[in-house]
Parts: sequence; C-alpha cells; structure tokens
Amino acid sequence: MKKILGMGNTLVDIMVRVPDEKLLHEFELEKGGMRLVDAGFIQQLLNACEIYPSEKAPGGSAANTINGLSNLGLQTGFIGKVANDINGTFMEDDMISNNIHPMLLRGEAPTGIALGLVTPDTERTFAVNLGCAIELAAHDIHSGMFDGYSILHIEGYLVQNHELLRTAVSLAKESGVKVSLDLASFDVVRDNLSFLREILTNYVDIVFANEDEARAFTGKEPADAIHALSSLCEVAIVKTGKTGSMAKYEGVVYQIGILPATSIDTTGAGDMYAAGFLYGMVRGLSADKCGQIGALLAGKVIEVMGAKLPADAWKQINILVKEIVGD
Repeated sequence: MKKILGMGNTLVDIMVRVPDEKLLHEFELEKGGMRLVDAGFIQQLLNACEIYPSEKAPGGSAANTINGLSNLGLQTGFIGKVANDINGTFMEDDMISNNIHPMLLRGEAPTGIALGLVTPDTERTFAVNLGCAIELAAHDIHSGMFDGYSILHIEGYLVQNHELLRTAVSLAKESGVKVSLDLASFDVVRDNLSFLREILTNYVDIVFANEDEARAFTGKEPADAIHALSSLCEVAIVKTGKTGSMAKYEGVVYQIGILPATSIDTTGAGDMYAAGFLYGMVRGLSADKCGQIGALLAGKVIEVMGAKLPADAWKQINILVKEIVGD
C-alpha cells in the first residue's frame, strides 16, 4: 500500500462553544474567518473562554488530513515543528498513537494554538497563534524525508513561506513523489496569487479548493474555476459546501453529492474530505468514488466538535468505505 506524507502547521486545536457572537465583536474577529494573533492575544481570549464548554485536540489542517488517512489504514508520516512543552508532547503522542510517523522538529517558541469559537449556527471563527510552527524553514527539509512516500500533502497556510514551500515541493518531485495542495484560505490565496500560480503550474498534481478559494485563485465561479484549476494540475477538486463538490480528472468533471448530516461544527470538513479523496486515489479508484469517500468523512466530522473523529466512528466509516471501494 502506498504511503502519504503530510506537512503543515502543527497546532493544538481548542474548540469553544459560545452562546452568541459577543466575543467575536469584543476581540474584533471576523465571523467565519481565521486571524493570526500574538501570544498575548491568544491568552486573553483563552481566559475569556474559560466559562464555556471546550474540547482540546491535536490539529493543523494537513495533520488532520494525515490523521484521517491513518485511521483509514494507510501508512503515513508528518513533518512539522513543535516545542518541548506540554502541547508539543500532546501532539507527538497523538501521532504515535494513531500510527503516524512523526517528523517533528523542535522550535524555540511555544507549540502553536488554534482557538476556534463555534457559534450556535455551527460557524467557526479562529484566532491562531502559530507559535513555533512558523519556525519550520527550508533548511529543515531534506530529501530523505520523502523516502518511501508516494504523495506529499501540504496545507495552503504554508504558502506564506515561499522558500519553505518551494524547497519541499522541489525535493518531493525529485524523489518521484506527487504533490497535493489544499489552498486552505481565500485570503492566503489572494495574498500569494502569483507565487501560487507558479507552484501549481510547476509542481502540484492534486489541488483542493473550496468555492471561495477557487474564486480567489481563478476569478471564476466554481463551475468554471474547476476547468481553470485542472489546466494547471492533474486532478482538481472544488468543494461547494452544501451542494457537494466537483472533481476533474483526465478531462472529465464528476459531480459529487453530500451525505445527510446534522452539523454541530464544520471544523475539519475540508481536511477530512481531502483524506477520503487521497485514500481513494492511492487505492486506484475513480475520481467520483474518491469524492464519495471524501464526502463520507466530511459528513461524519461535522457531526462532532473539532476535527477528530472518535474510534467508534472510524469503525463505522471503514465499513462504509469498504462498500464504496468494493472490497
């Protein structure tokens, strides 16, 4: 079975259910957005959230995807940076317990935190302190990291470090590894447009985008954006929320629906979709079946708080995946 390697910001997710949007206004957070903040800001917000129910879990977009792939039975690894602190140990222990090979380098600043405020409409708004995750640098990456892997999956939040990303994708391609990129955020796309165009054109084989990211990159609506993205990459996926997703591969566009779900928190839906799709790809499935597995995982994760699914959920998911695969 082929192995998949992830690379991204290694963060601890703290998801807080808030009763209204008061804290969003108080801390000037744009609803549904992701704001990078300093250590002082994140501590003030953590203090303000103490009275509300919360859940803590290992996070980071690419790390979530790799966790999903591992729970589907694939061999996986992950490149990131954590500190020698309680949250860094928490991250590493979780990866080991989920059979993920951790390539976790040690940073100077504390391990990063992604604090998500989940409002009653299930929308989540993030304040993120990257901590030492932002210290991951081009000189940390070497060709030996890619040995034995067939796909490198990268989160778009790393796009802001041009040297790091260019080094990683160059070494991956030299090692015969395909590159998968999740565009991650429309504002990241908007701020790094020319660089992203270069990376997609020259290195990326599989690109994931939601409709906002696809629009920011192509200037087109999803139905047209899928064609623009597929002109640059072997496989293009555009997720369109409640209407499902589209995947284009070998000139064919596949329309993929959603599974009925009771959403309580949309955190991790895109990450789990990517896990399902990539799993299907390494199993050699058609693009529509890859998308069906992605939709299955996305539908399951929005029914729980945070981006991680419990063990009993994975038992059911793996049964359903076998039905889609035809095992």
